[in-house]
Amino acid sequence: MTRVTPCPSSMFNPMVLWSSVMSCSLPRRAPILLATLSATGLFGMALPTPSFAQARWPAQLRPPALGDAAVSGQPVQVPDNLNLAQSVPEEGEATDPSVATQEESRNDPGREQILPQEAPSGAVQDIAPEQQVLIAEVVIVGLEDHPERDRLETVAYDAMEVRPGGSTTRSQLERDLTAIYATGWFSDVRVSPTDSPLGVRLEVTVTPNPVLSAVELEEQNVLLPEEVLQNTFAEDQGQTINLVALQDRLTRLEEWYAEQGYSLARVLGPTRITPEGVIVLTVREGRVADIEIAFTDDSGETTDEDGEPIRGGTKNWVITRELSTTSGDRFNRRTLQQDLERLYGTGLFSDINVSLRPIPSDPGLVDLVLKVQEAKTGSLSGGLGYSDVQGIFGQISFSEDNLLGRAWRTTSQITYGQYGVLLDLAFHDPWIKGDPYRTAFRMNVFLSREIPLQFRSDEGDDIAVVEHYHRAPASTTNRVFLTNDVNNPEVSTELGRRPDREIHNLYQTDDDSVRLQRNGANFQFVRPLNGGNPHADDTRWTASAGLALQEVTIQNADGDAKAYAKGPAKDQETTDNFFCVGHDCESKNILAGLRLGILYNTLNDKVNPTSGNFASFSTEQYISIGKGSPTFNRSQVSFAHFIPVNLLKIYRGCRPGDGEEEDCPQTLAFQVTGGALLGNAPPYESFCLGGSTSIRGFSECAIGPGTTFGEASIEYRFPIFGIVSGALFTDAGSVLGSQSNVTGNPGALLDKPDSGFSYGAGAVLNTPLGPLRLEAAKGNHKDDWGFNFGVGWKF
Repeated sequence: MTRVTPCPSSMFNPMVLWSSVMSCSLPRRAPILLATLSATGLFGMALPTPSFAQARWPAQLRPPALGDAAVSGQPVQVPDNLNLAQSVPEEGEATDPSVATQEESRNDPGREQILPQEAPSGAVQDIAPEQQVLIAEVVIVGLEDHPERDRLETVAYDAMEVRPGGSTTRSQLERDLTAIYATGWFSDVRVSPTDSPLGVRLEVTVTPNPVLSAVELEEQNVLLPEEVLQNTFAEDQGQTINLVALQDRLTRLEEWYAEQGYSLARVLGPTRITPEGVIVLTVREGRVADIEIAFTDDSGETTDEDGEPIRGGTKNWVITRELSTTSGDRFNRRTLQQDLERLYGTGLFSDINVSLRPIPSDPGLVDLVLKVQEAKTGSLSGGLGYSDVQGIFGQISFSEDNLLGRAWRTTSQITYGQYGVLLDLAFHDPWIKGDPYRTAFRMNVFLSREIPLQFRSDEGDDIAVVEHYHRAPASTTNRVFLTNDVNNPEVSTELGRRPDREIHNLYQTDDDSVRLQRNGANFQFVRPLNGGNPHADDTRWTASAGLALQEVTIQNADGDAKAYAKGPAKDQETTDNFFCVGHDCESKNILAGLRLGILYNTLNDKVNPTSGNFASFSTEQYISIGKGSPTFNRSQVSFAHFIPVNLLKIYRGCRPGDGEEEDCPQTLAFQVTGGALLGNAPPYESFCLGGSTSIRGFSECAIGPGTTFGEASIEYRFPIFGIVSGALFTDAGSVLGSQSNVTGNPGALLDKPDSGFSYGAGAVLNTPLGPLRLEAAKGNHKDDWGFNFGVGWKF
C-alpha cells in the first residue's frame, strides 16, 4: 500500500491555509482542510464509538466475472447473458437461461450485467446497519506508477458519496463500494478503516484493470469475422480496460449478428481477463435443436375437444423440406422469413405461426415450433367462355392441390365447345420426394377434338375434308373432277361423259371442316439449376426434359377418319387445291418425341415485372416409329427485356411528396420470339401468328402458317389508379416467306397474309388471380379494331 503524504497542516493564516490545501489533489484536500480547521480551536469533531478500526474490516468487492482466478488467467464460471429473466446466481451456481428473443435491444434484459448491482452481503461487518460513523479522511491507494493515476483516483473518489467531515452508515458504504466498481475501471476494491485524531480514516485500495492488449474468442468455428472483432475494440487498444465500455462493445458485436439475421446470437464474457490484458470472450450463436410441426384448427387450437392433437392432412416432410433451417443450424431470422414465404407459396397453408422454445438443459439451443393451419386445397369450378380454338364453350374442372398430403396437384378438366371437346387429366409433383435439387415431375393424359387453326379463316371458308380423292396415275391434266363415287364414277355433267380413273383426277366432297382428334400423354421433369441448393432464391436457370406421345387422327364431323383435304371451292378445281393432311397420306399419325428446354429469369417480380430479363429456348425432336409417324424438329426461342421508367405521372405514387417514397411501377418492355420446323412436319404442326399472346390486332392464327417465324413487341405499362393499370403496345411478326413450305400451303389456300403488325392500348386490373387485361388493337391499319381479353400480361 502506498502511503499518501499529507499536505502541510500548520498554516493558520487563512490565505496561506487555502493556498496550501488547494495545491493537493482532490481526494487529499478534504481531510487536510478538516484537520486544519479543527486545529484552529474554533471547531470541534465528535468521534463515534466504536470506530471502523475496531470493526476489523477490510471489505472486498469482486465482480462475478472477474474473481481471483480471472485475473490470474484461469477460466471462471460466467453467468449466461442470454437469460431473459434470471435472478443473480449464487457463487459457483450455473444458470440455464433462455435464448428465445423476439426483439433485440441495447438494454437486453437477458444480458448478464458485468458490473454488480449492489455490494455483496457481509462486506461491512460488526457495524450496526444504521450506525452513523464520522469520516475524517478518505484516501485512494493502489494506483502508484499507473499512467492514468490522477484520472482513476478522481473516478474512484467521485463515485463515492462519503466525504471527509460527513457521517456514513454501513449500507451507504456498501453502496459506495458498488459505485466504485460500477465505474468499470477496477478489478478489485478494498476498504480499510483506521482511527485518526480527527475521526475514521478510510483507505480505499483499488486494483485497476489491465491495459487491453488483445481480444480473443474461445470458439473457433464462429461467423464473427476477425476484422469485425478487432475493429470493435480498436479504440480501446492500449487503454485500461473498462467494463462499462466492454459491455457496450459486446452489444455492438451482437448488433453485427442481428444485422446478419442471427437474432439469438449472444457474445458472453469476459470469461477471463489475463494480467497481460487479453480479454477472452465466448460466442453463443443460438442454434436450432429440433423442428416441431403442430397443426391447428380454424381457431388456432392445436388440440380438439378431447384434448387430442389436431391431425393434419399434410405430411411433415412436405413442410420441413421447404425449410432451409434445419436441426443444428444457427437460427437466422431472415432465413426463417424466407422459409415461411416458401411455405405460403405452396398454397397449402392459410396461416403459419412460429415460436421458439428454449431448452433449459442446454442454453443456446431452441426448438423451432411451427403451428400451421391448412388451407382448403380442393376446388370445383365451371363456366362459359369463348376462344378461337373452341368457339363458345362450357367448362368444368376439379382440382386437388394436396393429394394424399404429399403436395401432389391433380386437375381434371372437361371442355365442350362449338368447335371441339377436351378431356385433360394432369398431375404435378412440385418436388420429387428425396430429390436434393428440387426436381419437379409433370404429366398429363388428354383427349381432344378440334378444328386446327391453321385450316380456318376469318372469312368463314375453312379447309374441308375430302371424302375420297383419286389421283390418276397417267393424268394428262391437273384438273380434278367432282363425282358422286370415286370408285364407280357416273357420267359427269362437267365432262359430259363417264370419267376415266386412268386419266382423270377425281374427288368426292364431304364439305366438313377438318377435325383433329388427339389422344396422348406428356411427361416432363423440371429442375432449377441452383447449384445443389433447393432453397436458393436467386436461381436464374431452369432446365426441363420430357417425352411426348400422341396419336393424331384426321376426321370429319362424324368422326370418320380421312386423309385428304381441300381449300375453299373454286370454279375449276385443280390438284393444287388438294393435299394430304396426315403424314404419308395416312389418316392416323403417331407423334413420338423428346422435349428439352431451358429458362433464364432475372425478373424483379413474377407477376408485374418492371426490370430484368426473361429468356427461353425449347426444342422438340420427333422420331418416326413406323408408317404415318413423321421425323421432324420444332425449336423456339424467346427473349424479353424490361426497363424501369417514369414517364406518365397519372398515378399518385408517381408524384411523391416530401418524405414520401415513390410507388410508380412503370416499365418499357421488349420481346422478340422466333421458331423453326425442320424435317417432315405435318401441316397441323406449323407455326401461325395472331391473337392475344401474339400480334394482337389479328385473330388467333390469322397470319401464316409457316415453317419459320419471327415476332417482336414493344409495350409501355403504367399505373393509373388503385389496382388499374394501362398499356400501350405495338406488335409485328412474319412467317418469313415460309407459307409454301407447309404441306398443301393452307395459308395461300385461305388467302392469309404471311406478315402483319398492330398497335393498340389496354386496361389491366390487378387481382389476386393475376392481371386481367382488356385490349383494343388495330392490325395493318384496318378500319376495324379487334378486342382481346386475357389473364396475365402478354409477356
